[in-house]
Amino acid sequence: MTDFNALGLAEPLLRALADEGYTTPTPIQAQAIPLVLQGRDLLGIAQTGTGKTAAFALPLLHHLAARRAQAPRGGCRALILSPTRELASQIHDSIRAYGRHIGLTSTVIFGGVGARPQIQALARGVDILVATPGRLLDHIQAGAARLQTVEVLVLDEADQMLDRGFWPAIRKLTGMMSKNRQTLFFSATMPTEIAKIANELLQDPAKVSVTPVASTAERVEQRLIHIDASRKRVLLAEMLRDPAIGRALVFARTKHGADRVAKHLVAEGINAHAIHGDRSQGQRERALAEFRNGRAPILVATDIASRGIDVDGVTHVFQFDLPDTPEAYVHRIGRTARAGASGEAVAFCAPDELAKLKAVEKLIAMRIPAEDRRSEAARAEAAAGAPKPAPRGRGARPQGAAGRPQGQGRPQGAGRGSMPPRGGMPERKDRGWRNADFRDSGR
Repeated sequence: MTDFNALGLAEPLLRALADEGYTTPTPIQAQAIPLVLQGRDLLGIAQTGTGKTAAFALPLLHHLAARRAQAPRGGCRALILSPTRELASQIHDSIRAYGRHIGLTSTVIFGGVGARPQIQALARGVDILVATPGRLLDHIQAGAARLQTVEVLVLDEADQMLDRGFWPAIRKLTGMMSKNRQTLFFSATMPTEIAKIANELLQDPAKVSVTPVASTAERVEQRLIHIDASRKRVLLAEMLRDPAIGRALVFARTKHGADRVAKHLVAEGINAHAIHGDRSQGQRERALAEFRNGRAPILVATDIASRGIDVDGVTHVFQFDLPDTPEAYVHRIGRTARAGASGEAVAFCAPDELAKLKAVEKLIAMRIPAEDRRSEAARAEAAAGAPKPAPRGRGARPQGAAGRPQGQGRPQGAGRGSMPPRGGMPERKDRGWRNADFRDSGR
């Protein structure tokens, strides 16, 4: 397909696309739109930045416009579920832009703002509802919304829904809908658990995949810097003073960490904002606005808060902390090098993050070009903790997985109270941070 005219979309939609300056569909749009127009359930594997919003929004608008019906009071004809407030707002903006000549009604609901206007909009009924799962479930439990009239359901960023613990809520929501609905399911990754959920919700789905699960942006130059954790903030400020950096996203692992980094940058004379779940909706919108217009070109974000940040012109992505899941690394660097531009991604790796680095490099199937800026003491400590080579020469016996001769049991002296070898156990204590950020997106 070379242009939108060949996809079978209604003329008012083509006119809106022309208004937006869009003429050529992206691969996900070219593959998905005809299938959705046929009424098929869809399983789409596509990362952020591939154009998947239009891939479901355009055929959804076409379907509703072709089958005009009264918007049900207290309900909707189509429901789009999103994991974060920012992404929900962005999707709703796209729906309004593409549907400007169609005459359908829509609204968006999420937490962090007053519920009354949302309740009033639901009471009138809308054709299209964009929502985060937690706030929608709140409205349903309060009797302000119902889902029996949903004709089309869209689940966007399904893997992030799973990561944030939304699946119990989503199962409740889908249980209230007609089984005759059309369901569109999009995820950037397809781990086993997501595949099982997709199998539950979809009926004989068409499948579209436009990027390998582990792919990284081809136009992104990746760099890795080994550095002591205590020296990260100083190095970040030093690097952000480079005039070549136009607009940069900095990823921190926790909300408090993001605040500390942003505060340090401001103290160094660098205009930066932090965005995370403890910030009010107004604060988040102001930070995003200043990031987009260049007044504060450095944005420090947690992974969850960054979902839905779709800003052109991001020249650099800094991973101040490596993520807990390697897939998040791919999502992060995908924030730069958009719309044909190039970009640079820099990752800082402290000694206690080496296990995360190995997981990332295994997923992307490459070694990231690295430089070492650790202190002499840290280098010496790392060298001392390196595993010793296996014995060679006459009399050397085959080694087992634990580094001792095969057939032997526990080595002498390795009894109660013995310590595991340095680096032998992956660090897991930071896995719980994500729960603290959950409330950022669904309520």
